[in-house]
Amino acid sequence: MTKLKVGDVAPDFTLPSHLDQPVTLSSLRGKTVVLAFFPLAWTPI
Repeated sequence: MTKLKVGDVAPDFTLPSHLDQPVTLSSLRGKTVVLAFFPLAWTPI
């Protein structure tokens, strides 16, 4: 696996939005994009 470094271009990917619609990173080119990951956020504790 290759790790990204600061300044690298992120690989293109598609994920479902909060509205369950697919969103592809490349479709957002030129816009500010923030990715937030919340490990264990949807698991009961």
